Amino acid sequence: MQKRVLIITGMHRSGTSLITQWLSKCGLQTGEKLVPGGHGNVEGHFEDIEFLKMHEEILAGHNLPKTGLTVEHVAQFTLYEREKLKSIIKVKQQLYDQWGWKDPRTCLFLDVYKELLPDACYLVILRDYQSVVSSLLRREFKWVENRYMARKYFSRLVWTKFRRGRRMVQFYNDHATEYLKVWIAYNQDILKCIETLPRYAFVVVNYSMLKDADEQVFEYLKDKWNLALKYSRFKDIFKENLIGPMSLLNNISTIRPSLRRP
Repeated sequence: MQKRVLIITGMHRSGTSLITQWLSKCGLQTGEKLVPGGHGNVEGHFEDIEFLKMHEEILAGHNLPKTGLTVEHVAQFTLYEREKLKSIIKVKQQLYDQWGWKDPRTCLFLDVYKELLPDACYLVILRDYQSVVSSLLRREFKWVENRYMARKYFSRLVWTKFRRGRRMVQFYNDHATEYLKVWIAYNQDILKCIETLPRYAFVVVNYSMLKDADEQVFEYLKDKWNLALKYSRFKDIFKENLIGPMSLLNNISTIRPSLRRP
């Protein structure tokens, strides 16, 4: 039987966790051990720990941030890194007839995965840049706030009443353009990848479309990609409050990003 592999890819804060949760509910094997819920994703990140740790190890080994929030790329994989990735894939292929994984950092290594898994299909999750950047700013600023809120009462009071607002504006101004550049870089990598794929090998979706069109997407995965799945309603797991509202930040709303490569 032909092995069926689904690579779930998309920029951070694009709804990749939510959609992977839905696919897991439908019966797709997305990892033996997943990253649990926590700061930023209380419902769970639905990331295969094996792939996540490997991606973090590769990034750190090339002096890049483990978060993957970078516009830089790994120039060349070492033999060790390539062989270790191959060993992870080999075990998955031995264990399952169909499987997949999600980790936004995958976008940084799509050329390698295309070589290692030439018959894989790609579910691309796309979200607009303003929503992504706003979500990243809120999430990352929360780490700053948590440090202050862990202090004694008087320090917390000063933070809440006097410092928080100014610090938030400064943080947003300092990081908005940086995160926008990351959004552009990730989506350029995705475009570069899918331009080399047969048309049937990839689908681009947005989490919002699944609220009304989950059955059509499900049928495509089942009929076109021959994934043995059982339909589960996307609406049953979708929670609008966990996605977060789009914030039209003045310092990013006027920027018009271009995905065109020079």
